[in-house]
Amino acid sequence: MTKVQFIKISTGDELAVLPREDYERLARQAAEKAEDIGTARLVNQARASIAAGEPVLPKEIVDRLAAGENPIRAIREWRGMTQKDLALQGGITQGYLSDLESGRRRGPAVRLRGISRVLKVPLDLLVE
Repeated sequence: MTKVQFIKISTGDELAVLPREDYERLARQAAEKAEDIGTARLVNQARASIAAGEPVLPKEIVDRLAAGENPIRAIREWRGMTQKDLALQGGITQGYLSDLESGRRRGPAVRLRGISRVLKVPLDLLVE
């Protein structure tokens, strides 16, 4: 049972004084509740993004992109496609795709748009 003392200060306000262990327990509970609220907010944002049709990428792919890997290559491999498959469906040559993935070329928007359509990701995800 918590032993709380109330003291009145010169301004007329009342303060509660309680044992440190009770204070720490209450602070811990408040922090846990705030963390739960924060987690719920993140989950709701993710659900809204998914409902809006935004792409959902596995953490492994996000990590590869964050590490600076070429997004076309990382997403193509995640989709289980060969360069030849993507090139054929995207209306480009395999050599051109290889140049894009290696950074030797930067494709025009029209070419990248075709690749993004095949990979089912927004165009801006492919532009470094």
